[in-house]
This record gives sequence, C-alpha cells and structure tokens, in this order.
Amino acid sequence: MLFILRLIIVVVYSILVCVFGCIYCLFSPRNPKHVATFGKLFGRLAPVFGLTVEKRIPAEAATNGKCIYIANHQNNYDMVTASSVVMPGTVTVGKKSLAWIPFFGQLYWLTGNLLIDRDNRAKAHGTIAQVVAQIKKKNLSIWMFPEGTRSRGRGLMPFKTGAFHAAIAAGVPIVPICVSNTSNKVKLNRWSNGLVIVEMLPPIDTTGYTKDRLRELSEHCRQIMADKIAELDAEVAQREAAAKK
Repeated sequence: MLFILRLIIVVVYSILVCVFGCIYCLFSPRNPKHVATFGKLFGRLAPVFGLTVEKRIPAEAATNGKCIYIANHQNNYDMVTASSVVMPGTVTVGKKSLAWIPFFGQLYWLTGNLLIDRDNRAKAHGTIAQVVAQIKKKNLSIWMFPEGTRSRGRGLMPFKTGAFHAAIAAGVPIVPICVSNTSNKVKLNRWSNGLVIVEMLPPIDTTGYTKDRLRELSEHCRQIMADKIAELDAEVAQREAAAKK
C-alpha cells in the first residue's frame, strides 16, 4: 500500500511540476535561473521516499563565482538528493536522450540545460566548446557528472575528461559535490529509508593545469571525492546505527 501511495504522489507531483514548469518557462525560455528553482522543487520529493537529506553548503559558496560543479552519479534518486544543492545561475549537462522523456525532457530543455550527444564524439567535443562559451559569455556555472553514467552501486566510477577540459579552457575552478550512498537504500514499502548527506566541497583551482594534465586533474578530483564519499558513508552508518539503539 505504501509503495502504491508513494508512486501516485511522485507521478502526480512530477507531472504537475513539469507541466506548470514548462508553461512558466515559456515566459523566459532557457533562462538559467530556472534550473535551481526546479531542482529544489524536485528535492522536495525526498521525504516522500522516506529520505532525510542533510545539505552541507559552505557559507562562502555564494561567492564561488563561475565554476564547474562535478557530482557523483548514482541512480535516479539523484533527482531528489543532489538537486537540492544546485546553486542559482547553474545549468547542467545531460545526455541528448533526456529531451525525449515526456514532460520532464521538455522542462529540462526549457530551463536552459545543455544536451550532449555522447554517441557522437564530434558533437560531444562541440558541446564542451559550447560549455566553455557559455561560461565565458554569461555569468554561468555548469553542473556535470564526470562518471558519464549511473554507478548503480559500483562505487565511484572512472571519470571522463570533459568537465576538466572545460574548466581548464574556461579558466574556472572545479567544485565537487559528494552524495552519500543511496544504492539499495530506498525500499518503497518501508516508511523510513534513512539519511543521505549531500556536501559541497571547497573549489579546486585549475589555473596550474594545462590540457596535457587533464588526466592528472581528473584523478586528483576523483580521489578527493572518493575519500569524502567514504567519510560520508561511514558517518551515515554510524548515525543510523545510533538512532536504532
């Protein structure tokens, strides 16, 4: 019964947000301010899934300026966890096929997000150039998932270099976003599914890196994120165990 109730709430809420969101965005289509607004609206679904999302955003994050945010990409629950910390003036980069998802795909495009064709290397490189142009031309930050695909419980996957290439070319820092484990955490027939911590880390300066050091920068960022995710997972396990006593 709880599973069915949750499913109904999520479907109805998502359709309403997408439909009214599309209408709203038609008055200022592809305005990047919409991304954070609707990210937070989807973040409100977390309690419906029985999740308590704890957000850790540094006080100085508002002064980060233009940057590239990189986050670990676990599963569809990223929509209600990581989305809650999207900063104003940030757009995301997603795969082109997202545009074909009914309701959501249209909202995704109208809010100003960028779509990339990962199956076409030439177009993918063109999108990275577009990312750099958007950062330089407008007061925008970009959110990317450097793993390129959902990890689905396999841990932090190897990083692709697109985000790091764009950061170096645009001359902007990289800001990691780390989300504690959600793989196999959510049982839709269980009332409470525990704690998820989403933490924004300090900016990583890229000015000392050149294109021939892309892989070095990528591995440096990945190691920082892997260490933090392990730390968050340990904290969540400890706090959830203490809550059961």
